[in-house]
Amino acid sequence: MTSTESFRSGLVVLAGRPNVGKSTLANALSGRHLAGVSDRPQTTRRRISAVVDGPGWQAVLLDLPGFQRPADALTSRMQRTVQQNVADCDSALFVLSATEPIGGGDRFVADTLRAAGVPVSIVINKVDIAGVDEVAPQIDTASKMLDFVSLHPVSARTGEGMDPLRAGLPELLIEGPRFFPEGVVTDQTEEELAGELIREAALAHLRQELPHALAIAVEDIEPANEGLVVRADLVVETESQKGIVIGKGGRLIREIGQSSRAALSAAWGTPVHTDLRVKVRRKWREDESMLGRLGL
Repeated sequence: MTSTESFRSGLVVLAGRPNVGKSTLANALSGRHLAGVSDRPQTTRRRISAVVDGPGWQAVLLDLPGFQRPADALTSRMQRTVQQNVADCDSALFVLSATEPIGGGDRFVADTLRAAGVPVSIVINKVDIAGVDEVAPQIDTASKMLDFVSLHPVSARTGEGMDPLRAGLPELLIEGPRFFPEGVVTDQTEEELAGELIREAALAHLRQELPHALAIAVEDIEPANEGLVVRADLVVETESQKGIVIGKGGRLIREIGQSSRAALSAAWGTPVHTDLRVKVRRKWREDESMLGRLGL
């Protein structure tokens, strides 16, 4: 970049209903596994920053919980996180699923972004699993929902369409300095990233009704003889849920440990050992002090 060229930067929210693939998109654009992903709603519970650098620009992607109607103290906090970050952002990626009909929830997100008055790019995700007759109607419907800078059909999972989306990010930015030095990819702490990837591993192994009642409290990260050891509690609400997470003979908690060790070792580039325990905290989703301790 020459001295006559101005630098561009901005906070770009990823806005959409739950389970449209916002976290997979953030991971794909940043090139790092920063946000836990699964096919379960409420996988993302707090804001996660993913930094994307390009020649003369830096986009800070804000991966947010999905827009939803609050049902308890936890989801109320999640929705406040969404509203606050949309209000403070410079622009947005409006993420829709190619496999689900566009409905009232998507229109609510579109209305919120229109009211925010920020530049928006529309992203139609999951085109790799959509039928050939599904994508075109989604594009047509989405293009009529609000004014937009660009529209991108993509698969964040396979990479299809991601290069044009990344190349178009500077259109959403404004003149300004870097938010983060080059090489920094997130503002997450090690404890936050560990919690994300342990919960991702747990969701991959647990039955449908349990994930909403599960949280991860990372207690400690210490050097080990080789690499690091992560000690964490898997927090549930009832004794029966504790039994489910542990599994018969401890099988399930061992599998969660194995999966999370692999993910964390890959993320940090060093061997990681996990020491996982399961604890019961009744009605933790309604306990404001507990939510604060969990960083939610």
